[in-house]
Amino acid sequence: MTQKIKTFLMFEGNCEQAMNFYVSLFPDGAITGITRYGSEGPGKEGTVKQATFALAGQTFMGIDSPARHGFTFTPSMSLFVDCADEAEIDALFASSAMAGRR
Repeated sequence: MTQKIKTFLMFEGNCEQAMNFYVSLFPDGAITGITRYGSEGPGKEGTVKQATFALAGQTFMGIDSPARHGFTFTPSMSLFVDCADEAEIDALFASSAMAGRR
């Protein structure tokens, strides 16, 4: 079964370095996928466009944000939700919008 919700971490140029450190801490840690920005951007060529890595049976995601921020690693985290189709995305969005109005 695929993990539906993943912790999503945003970096500003050192995502791969951080992932390598994290996976070195756990015997079963591994980088499971990585795509990089090319010369067309919008991120710096060679930086992480999107990556996944596993730690202790959990999948995490990371990126190098092409936008400049006042930090090098976001002081918060996001959740990435894998949806089966656009209908599921629309239903989750509608539910969250309704919850915000209460």
